Amino acid sequence: MGSGGSAGRGARLAAAEGPDGVEQRLEVRGRQVPTELWAQQGLRKLYLSDAGLREVPDELAELQHLRTLALDGNELMEVPEAVCDLPHLAHLYLGRNGLQGLPPAFAQLQSLRCLWIEGNFLAHFPRALLQLPELRSLQLGDNRLCRLPAALPRMAGLRGLWLYGNRFQEFPPVLLRMDRVRVLDLDRNRIASFPDLTGLASLRLLSYDHNPVRRPPCVGDEVRLVGDGAQEYMEARQERLQSLQRQEKEEEGAEAAPVSLEDGPEDGEGECAALTGSPEET
Repeated sequence: MGSGGSAGRGARLAAAEGPDGVEQRLEVRGRQVPTELWAQQGLRKLYLSDAGLREVPDELAELQHLRTLALDGNELMEVPEAVCDLPHLAHLYLGRNGLQGLPPAFAQLQSLRCLWIEGNFLAHFPRALLQLPELRSLQLGDNRLCRLPAALPRMAGLRGLWLYGNRFQEFPPVLLRMDRVRVLDLDRNRIASFPDLTGLASLRLLSYDHNPVRRPPCVGDEVRLVGDGAQEYMEARQERLQSLQRQEKEEEGAEAAPVSLEDGPEDGEGECAALTGSPEET
């Protein structure tokens, strides 16, 4: 999501987009957000990535129509209070900062659908996230998590969950109850074995690479695997499915084959047999 770039020595760029869809670019100097942004209260998107920011002014809360906010790649040690006062915010990028948690007020972001908070210092799953029913995509890679809360299934809207590069020693059992998740990434953890995951009916992609597992996890036939041994596993699965399909076609062909008259009933027998036991017409 980085939109910052060099615009001269000591300057980086901020990008903003209003309701008309027209993008504008402004210089960020001295780690300060351009003040002229705060006068544009109709902004829908604001990108302040890689701008060297250590704080964000409270005036951010005046952008009440903001739907996308990128603050990734900065030097934020905590989530700015103003961020929690944006009622229409749907996409928020906070990756690669110095965050150790999220404030309770983060639960006010009831419109949030996509949150990227990778590359921070989260040792505990932020409880405020459990109160965000609209969240669909949660990127928590490269943090310090070692467990997930038992209440995780409250996040019934979650479809993508990225947990790569954390400190999980075993597969979090609560994930077996996340039956609506479609994408699950557990790369680069310390998981030595996986349970049977065929019960995750919605799962379509599972990444387990760089874990000390000896064989691929057992998943449904629709799931694509990424990891050691995954290619061989999926090739064998494809061969098995093709074999089953051929067998089904052969069985259907045998059932549809015409019956020889020589082996069938004599004239009239079939009709009489069909009428046997039928009530007489009145």
